[in-house]
Amino acid sequence: MTDASTTSTTGNLAAFSPDYLRQVLDQFGAHQKQQFIDHVSVTTLVEARSHFIDTLLKQLWHHFELSKQPHLALVAVGGYGRGELHPLSDVDILILSQSPIDEAIGNTISAFITLLWDLKLDIGHSVRSVEECIEIGLSDLTVATNLQEARWLCGNEDTFQQLEERINDGNFWPSEAFYQAKLHEQKTRHARYHDTTYNLEPDIKSSPGGLRDIHTLSWVARRHFGATSLLEMSRFGFLTDAEYRELVECQDSLWRIRFALHSELRRYDNRLTFGHQASVAELLGYRGEGNRPVETMMKDFYRTLRRVAELNKMLLQLFDQAIICKGVSSEAIMLDDDFQLRGSLIEATKPALFQARPETILDMFLHIARNSQIEGIAAPTLRQLRTARRRLNRFLIDIPEARAKFMELVRQPNCLQRAFRLMHRHGVLSTYLPQWSQIVGQMQFDLFHVYTVDEHTVRLLKNLNKFNDPENRQRHPICCEVYPRVMKKEILLLAAIFHDIAKGRGGDHSELGGVDAYEFCLLHGLSKPEANLVKWLVNQHLLMSVTAQRRDIYDPEVITTFAKEVRDEERLDHLICLTVADICATNQELWNSWKRTLLAELYYSTQKALRRGLENPPDIRERIRHNQQMASALLRSLGFAPREIEVLWQRFKADYFLRHTHHQIAWHAEAILNHEDHDKPLILLSKKSTRGGTEVFVYCKDKTKLFAIVVSELDKKNLSVHDAQVMTSKDGYALDTFMILDPSGKELSESRHHSVRRALVNALTHMKSDRKKKRAPHKLQHFNVKTQVNFLPTKSGKKTMMELVALDMPGLLSRVGSVFARQKVSLQAAKITTIGERAEDFFIVTNVNGEQLDKTQQLQLKNALITALEKSKN
Repeated sequence: MTDASTTSTTGNLAAFSPDYLRQVLDQFGAHQKQQFIDHVSVTTLVEARSHFIDTLLKQLWHHFELSKQPHLALVAVGGYGRGELHPLSDVDILILSQSPIDEAIGNTISAFITLLWDLKLDIGHSVRSVEECIEIGLSDLTVATNLQEARWLCGNEDTFQQLEERINDGNFWPSEAFYQAKLHEQKTRHARYHDTTYNLEPDIKSSPGGLRDIHTLSWVARRHFGATSLLEMSRFGFLTDAEYRELVECQDSLWRIRFALHSELRRYDNRLTFGHQASVAELLGYRGEGNRPVETMMKDFYRTLRRVAELNKMLLQLFDQAIICKGVSSEAIMLDDDFQLRGSLIEATKPALFQARPETILDMFLHIARNSQIEGIAAPTLRQLRTARRRLNRFLIDIPEARAKFMELVRQPNCLQRAFRLMHRHGVLSTYLPQWSQIVGQMQFDLFHVYTVDEHTVRLLKNLNKFNDPENRQRHPICCEVYPRVMKKEILLLAAIFHDIAKGRGGDHSELGGVDAYEFCLLHGLSKPEANLVKWLVNQHLLMSVTAQRRDIYDPEVITTFAKEVRDEERLDHLICLTVADICATNQELWNSWKRTLLAELYYSTQKALRRGLENPPDIRERIRHNQQMASALLRSLGFAPREIEVLWQRFKADYFLRHTHHQIAWHAEAILNHEDHDKPLILLSKKSTRGGTEVFVYCKDKTKLFAIVVSELDKKNLSVHDAQVMTSKDGYALDTFMILDPSGKELSESRHHSVRRALVNALTHMKSDRKKKRAPHKLQHFNVKTQVNFLPTKSGKKTMMELVALDMPGLLSRVGSVFARQKVSLQAAKITTIGERAEDFFIVTNVNGEQLDKTQQLQLKNALITALEKSKN
């Protein structure tokens, strides 16, 4: 936008009302959005908006007659001071005064600021003297940084020049202190985003590799060298011309995405959330079917973040050399003919080593894996790596010497500690493996994952390494025992690399990834049995998680089926490590003691079945007798007579004694025998954590909607049900057990037991739960999970197994329970699994006669569930 057009748009603003000014601002915003759609340079738009706001503020300054106050100056600071404003950017201003401000002028300034707020501008303002600016700036890094970018708008220019002189004085934040403070600030900011550019809902400004990383470079260069732009920084020799052009290109790309995002929002935000990614992609001109526009946009975005992060790291290293070390280098220690160690950084000894012999790139990472003193790559070597990476005309995997070095690397004990993360960060994994290059920045459209496919995989590798550390034994007891004894850890590493490598291609990623893994293994010299094991692990990497969380692992048939697939203890050991590392890499908040307990029970049950031999099934009658004997001993020790115990247990079916431990059986029996009024519900809550959660036992006369009422009350208490065993005694009493967790994924605090017990007793006494409709969490509004009902085959033919996939809405289980009641379906057991926005639940049901549902009943139940759950979305 030209100066003339800006002036005409804001001409005579002083004579206009706030309503008219808002209209002018809205028109200008709409005009800029159209210009953006018409491919006007985003730099032009950002600078034009800053100029537009300059004109507006200057005219309002005159309108309020603040220009008549000779001691005042209006100053732009921060991003506005740089002359960079996006549609929703903060407009940070400083009103600079030479002398104390009296009440009349203070009221005028207040009216000036109030009008700006009324115009819906995000104004950040302060009124200070030069001395106050310096005093506050010395104690506040953010203020000091904003002042460094101060730009005079109007008023007393002499006062502003005084401020500039004080800011540029060496005593105001000496460059060494400023550099170290900014470095610490950046590290702290990066930690908030888990030190990765690959979050699924990244922040354009603050994520590693975002705009703030470019700003940090500019601030440090300005403070130490006086460089006021990226161009000036290149003239000091820190940036090559190509790197300067790359940084400008990256900034332009990030600005375009930020401008598009701000054009779609009403309130300031820099996060590319799931809810806005599609509209931003459309505004930026990305086209395609389904999620393709978003996938393409986000891959471009992550590629930009990585380039900025790499340049930021390289340039800050050079700044460190110039500012902290005063240009003096430490002495180098030779590692071999090609590499040397300078301080904690590895350097190439030849200027074009990687271009001449690309396989030496892997030699560098072998050194990093072997030598714990190496913490990173020196800037000149990183610059050389970037050049070689761009000029390489084939993948490293096509070089036989590189393949040998890669396998040598994966067999290094410490390769997971640092080498693989650096290889990913600097694009070496993409340069080596063509399939990896396809998953860099690959989106995962759910609330279950928080990272892209590549970042998730690198974190999985990192988690495997944690199993070597005894300090993690309490969190991962089985894996810390199993992983150190795995003989060929490269098998697990390769399975980890390939487990999700086929995501985004369409089809079953486990099957496609298994094919890739098998071919890779044979190409890299592994034997066929080893290649088959890697392939099997990739094919079945979800098997153990699904079985533990969505099947009845207390059913011997389920254990036998799982054990037949696993076949031997070597596979079982590999699979448990891969499964746990995978779950923990998906989402840092996903792992809890409940999941740990489920997987442990599945692991030990399978291990026992394999050692016993699959041809020798467990003696179920013996297990029932054992549980009864042990529970009876506990009860007799409490003073109960054998006869009263026997009379009580005669009311219970054999399945009850099979599915509960002797401790649970004794706990239940003690409470029931002491329960005086059998017409009143009995509710027990375990005081100690049971399988990672709190056990709720319900004993009362069985009624149709009992399950629905219980889960509805627990939902009202913000508690989640993860497992349910629903049983009925021979004389019609419910013996139901629910495993519940609080919102943090832990057992329920004992202080809440009384209120939960009272609520359940009240609801079951009156057989109703006043379900208040909860609003779905905001994030769920951007997802549409189609309700699916599938019936699974069963060998026994006595019960029906059903899987339900649905949107995880508040009150979901209660609605399911109500449908069961209306369809006269009896629930026997339930496994409740929430995967982000998806509920993937498993139910064992029968008809009213305790028999398996026939085809007609299955169809009726399926239709009723889909109808009820789809309707509840509206």
